[in-house]
Amino acid sequence: MTALPASASQPAPPAMPGRLRAFLNVVMFEHSVFALPFAYTASLTAMFLAEGRRVEWGTLGLVTAAMVGLRSFAMAANRIIDREIDARNPRTRGREMVTGALSVRAGWVGAALTLLLFLGAAALLNPLCLVLAPVAVVPMVVYPYGKRFTDFPHAILGLAQAAGPVGAWLAVTGTWSWDAVLLGLAVGVWIGGFDLIYACQDITTDRAQGVRSFPARFGVAAALRTARACHAVTMALLIWYAAATDAGPWLWTGLAVVAGAFVYEHSLVKPHDLSRLNRAFFTVNGFVGIALFAFALTDLLVRGLTVF
Repeated sequence: MTALPASASQPAPPAMPGRLRAFLNVVMFEHSVFALPFAYTASLTAMFLAEGRRVEWGTLGLVTAAMVGLRSFAMAANRIIDREIDARNPRTRGREMVTGALSVRAGWVGAALTLLLFLGAAALLNPLCLVLAPVAVVPMVVYPYGKRFTDFPHAILGLAQAAGPVGAWLAVTGTWSWDAVLLGLAVGVWIGGFDLIYACQDITTDRAQGVRSFPARFGVAAALRTARACHAVTMALLIWYAAATDAGPWLWTGLAVVAGAFVYEHSLVKPHDLSRLNRAFFTVNGFVGIALFAFALTDLLVRGLTVF
């Protein structure tokens, strides 16, 4: 029997994903569940507090475009800037920017296009949104470099994410609002807190490679304690926001649900057991964003927000 050539006797390697598919994997669109619900909460609350108490669908669409554009730009820039660090980490060495499924050039092209989407949406919203757009962009670029010069890159990430609800409120009113700042701070402290939990899984690699983070510097136990403190502050800020906007019973109920979710999240991770970290990071925090938005939306509708 004739032997097959070596190339024929082995299974063909899987086809490389297309550039678009690879870019969508890079930006991890599904993680928008963390940011978009709070941007919608801010926008709809601002619409409710306005004279018409009516959903402005065009504005809401532009807010969506701005949030998706900015977040996609941030993720793409993060993956490009961190590709050498990712290559040295067993957990991340399969990412598209490391394997070559997406080239650096294609990554920057995609990042530029999503940045243009953000800037275009900001320009169409109102002049103040466009003027303040760089304030939202800069922390997104600084964050991936943060782990090279500070043990607190999670704080930079929180600052970057805090801009979302503030910008969404500005998109509706065109004016500054301290109520929006309260919600933005709540989101920033929340995301900074769960990023502390997420970073715990890389503590050994980070220490070996010289990558800086709070867990790498102070240990897993200190990181988990600090994350709990962050989420306690988050709850305090959300309560303050609810009081400042004269929230109704539905939003207060939502805050109770979120508080329970935080308790559950922190019961999943222990200094000696991080086996359920992904459930704590993605599942629970995804639930927090969606649940709070659902309760906030219900509260606004019950109180008189009109859809059409």
